[in-house]
Amino acid sequence: MDIKVNQDTVIVFDLDDTLYNEMAYLKSAYINIAKELSPTNWQGLFARMYSLFRSKQDVFEFLATQFDVQKSDLLQTYRTHKPSLQLFEGAMEVIQRIKEKGGKIGIITDGRTTTQTVKLTALGIYEMVDKIVISEEVGSEKPDEQNYRIIENAFPNCNYLYMADNLRKDFISPNKLGWNTLGLVDNGLNMHFDGHLYFEDSHRPQNFVTSFFEINIV
Repeated sequence: MDIKVNQDTVIVFDLDDTLYNEMAYLKSAYINIAKELSPTNWQGLFARMYSLFRSKQDVFEFLATQFDVQKSDLLQTYRTHKPSLQLFEGAMEVIQRIKEKGGKIGIITDGRTTTQTVKLTALGIYEMVDKIVISEEVGSEKPDEQNYRIIENAFPNCNYLYMADNLRKDFISPNKLGWNTLGLVDNGLNMHFDGHLYFEDSHRPQNFVTSFFEINIV
């Protein structure tokens, strides 16, 4: 898919499950917590934690009971640890190409400011992003139009494209606002996988790709 980029182009990305798999963040946090609670057998504890998560059980309640720790402390560690993350293959090349062509890079993501900032830093792209919109910081979550209008106000009179993965909430507002929209197909590891419920026009992006290798910045 060809995407024309110049100085009047703003390419905006969702973060979780669009630039990397959010499951990698969860695993990184679980391993960090397991090593703190059971240094000599963290692998076994991690295996149990991950199985509990996959079974939709309360992992932190289990840990709080088993290890006599505060659930709030566990959640704080989860949200603030320094994760080990990697961008999807081809993503860095697309981002670099956008910058080379004079385009602007934006991020619109839901979550906590500290957590999402840590993720962007771990992925090595924080300094490359021209505008970051995080729900906790602005006080509204997608699909609120405000989150997208912040980008428009920062870069007025531009051509906007939003690339994301979650059909339930990601594309409603940019579709209304006349942005171009691009969906990244779930690679089988996404946290949210109920996109089949939201294939009406208002929720669906204009185009889909299965990987960043299908994007050609021209």
